[in-house]
Amino acid sequence: MNITLIVSLLIIGLLAGIFSGFMGVGGGVVMIPLMIMFLGYDQHEAQGLSLAVLAVPVTFIAAYTYHTGGHPVNWKFALIIAVCFVIGAWVGSKFAIKIDQDVLKKIFAVVLVVAAIKLFFGK
Repeated sequence: MNITLIVSLLIIGLLAGIFSGFMGVGGGVVMIPLMIMFLGYDQHEAQGLSLAVLAVPVTFIAAYTYHTGGHPVNWKFALIIAVCFVIGAWVGSKFAIKIDQDVLKKIFAVVLVVAAIKLFFGK
């Protein structure tokens, strides 16, 4: 690994962590676009690496910080959602690897735009 690659990985990790702790986003919204821009990954590679990063309980400390900071986290709900997330991620990945990366990138962009519009204009 050269220094540029190491710095890119550090920046991607730090930004994803900061945005995850700050707004609850990190993987898809931050890491995937940065991996495509800075690492030259295609959509499939970026999504796979993002999921690999999230396979480790990287956000537990941030969730615990919210919990101890007076914003209780319902750990039972979190566990139920996490189990379903694992199942859903497996099903979604089966579909994603069969889709052309250009089509997948466009679907990804549309999801981000729709989410941004809903957040911007929603209550």
